[in-house]
Amino acid sequence: MIVDVAIAGLGPAGASAAAIVARSGLSVAAFDRKASAGTPVQCAEFIPAMLDAGELVVSDSSVQKIDEMLTFIEGARPDLTKNFSGHMIDRQIFDASLVKIATDAGADCYFGSSIRSAGDGGLILSSGEKISAKIIIGSDGPRSMIGAAIGSVNTEIVETRQVSVELLSQHSATDIYLSNAFPGGYGWMFPKGKIANIGIGVAREKRAQLRPALEALHEQIAATGQVGADIYGYTGGSIPVGGLIQPVGEIGQTPAILAGDAAGLANPITGAGISVAVASGRLAGEAAVNYLSGDREALALYAEELDDDYGASLRRAVAKRKSLSGLMKDRGALQATEMRSGWIAYPEYWQADKAA
Repeated sequence: MIVDVAIAGLGPAGASAAAIVARSGLSVAAFDRKASAGTPVQCAEFIPAMLDAGELVVSDSSVQKIDEMLTFIEGARPDLTKNFSGHMIDRQIFDASLVKIATDAGADCYFGSSIRSAGDGGLILSSGEKISAKIIIGSDGPRSMIGAAIGSVNTEIVETRQVSVELLSQHSATDIYLSNAFPGGYGWMFPKGKIANIGIGVAREKRAQLRPALEALHEQIAATGQVGADIYGYTGGSIPVGGLIQPVGEIGQTPAILAGDAAGLANPITGAGISVAVASGRLAGEAAVNYLSGDREALALYAEELDDDYGASLRRAVAKRKSLSGLMKDRGALQATEMRSGWIAYPEYWQADKAA
């Protein structure tokens, strides 16, 4: 197969990039090893309204509106953050909608197609088929094959595990649990209609704690009568938490661009990454189109735009993580005041940034 642009990954970033490229009239083919869009679900399915990036297909995939956030620190009474609005989405519907937009625009999207390798001139699928392309977009997640091929690797990772359970009482807040039981991460309970997503994230080196810590959190919440004891399903995934990495490079003589988690764009504190995946995917698509139209500065401008749009907030979050990780390593535990300084709901998080 010969195309102008080859895309690795068909999550929000890849599908958004594919739509942009296809609309320009260039040929584009995107590949994903998953059998279908959005499955299995690997996120908590919350999109903060303030992070919406335009055409997010939220109306089609929204299951429930969120109005506020509750933050629990080591079992103490929760702190309320009002006007923290957003949507709990059905990630499968969300991703499928983005893929449909891309295919309607003329993109060729292939699921169940694993990429064996990326090399000069394109991709090789697990089937052995060669995909020749003038430029490659890597939107293949935190452990990106395309990123590795250009020497841009996410080295800091949080591992997550989540269960879906019955929600027994109506709830319109995202519940956040900060605790030393979740080193390098946090716990959550996100309501999704009649279902709740309960999960935790921890630093990669602490991943052995995922199962017991999640079981304890589920039992804790179930004891309040808010959720049921039965588990409907398990999900999990990896989140890059080291901040933005170099998003452009070359595989031999073939230009390559990274977007979404592959570029390290998930927030290192909250883990939020859906909206920025859509936005960066579009920017990557535009950069590819401009580059192939003769603008040889397009890729450098893409890297600059990512840094302009997200660099400051990502650097702030990375600094917070490093500070808290250092304290945890030195003392083995964090104090409540330190947890407050490392979470977006509290003024201490933003005051420290201003002081810096």
